[in-house]
Amino acid sequence: MPPADTPRSIFGPVELLGERALAVVAHLGYITLLVLEMGRWVAKSVTNRKVRLGRAAIVAQVVRVGVRSIFIISLVSACVGLILVLQMAPPLDEFGRKDLVANIVGVAVLRELGPLIAAIVLTGFAGAAIAAEIGTMVVGEEIEALEAHALNPVRFLVIPRVVASVVSMTAIAVIADAVSIAAGLGVATLALDISRQTYVSNLLDQVKLVDFLTGVGKATVFGMLIGLIACGNGLKVSGGAAGVGKATTDTVVQSVVAIIIADLIFTAIFYAWRLV
Repeated sequence: MPPADTPRSIFGPVELLGERALAVVAHLGYITLLVLEMGRWVAKSVTNRKVRLGRAAIVAQVVRVGVRSIFIISLVSACVGLILVLQMAPPLDEFGRKDLVANIVGVAVLRELGPLIAAIVLTGFAGAAIAAEIGTMVVGEEIEALEAHALNPVRFLVIPRVVASVVSMTAIAVIADAVSIAAGLGVATLALDISRQTYVSNLLDQVKLVDFLTGVGKATVFGMLIGLIACGNGLKVSGGAAGVGKATTDTVVQSVVAIIIADLIFTAIFYAWRLV
C-alpha cells in the first residue's frame, strides 16, 4: 500500500498494469477449468453409454459454424492467393524466375496464410456469434433453467460448439488452401503467361506433405481456441445487453491475439525442428 500522503497518480499506471495482469491470469484459469470440465464429460461419454454429448447438436453447430462460412472464407482466401502472386511476380521477374511464384505461394499458403486467414475470418463470423448466443442465454436466465433441470451447460452448450469449431476450422483450412492455390494458378496463367504445367510442377516440387500437415494442425488448434474463448466469454456475461456486446468484442480481440500467439509458437517450434 502506498503512503496516504503519496499522490495516487504515481502508482496509477502500476496498479492498472497489475489489474490487467490479474484479469488475464483469472481468465486463463477460467478457460483451463472449462477445458477440464469438458474433458470430464468427454471421458464420461466414453466410459458410460448413457452419457451422450448430443450428436445432432454437434452436426447443427458444424453447419452453422463451418458450412455457412465457406463462401466468405473462400472469397478472402482467393483474394489472398491473387495478392501473393501479383506481389511476388515483379521481384522474381527481375531475376528471370517468375515461374517460381508457385513455390512461394504453395509454402506461404499451406504453412501460414491458409489456416491463419481462415481462423481470423471464422473468429468474426462464428466466434462472436457463439459468444453472443450463449451470453443472451445467460442474460435470459436460460442457463439457470438448464441447471435447475440438472442439465450441465458445459455438456449441452459448450462441447457441441467447441467440437464444431475444431472440425469446421480443420476442414475450412483445407478449403482455404485449395482456393488460394487455385486463384494463384488462375492469375499466373491468365496474367503472367506462366503455363499451368509449369505452375503445378513447381508447386509439387516445392511443397511437402509436412507443409500441409503443419497448416492443418495449426487450424485444429485455432478452432479449439476460437470455441473455448467464445464459450468462455459467453458464460461469463453479466450486465444485460451491454455485457453481451462486451463479450462479443472480447471474443474477437482475444481470439485473434491467441491465434497469432499460437501461430508464432508453432512456427518457432517447426523452425527449430527443421534446424535439428
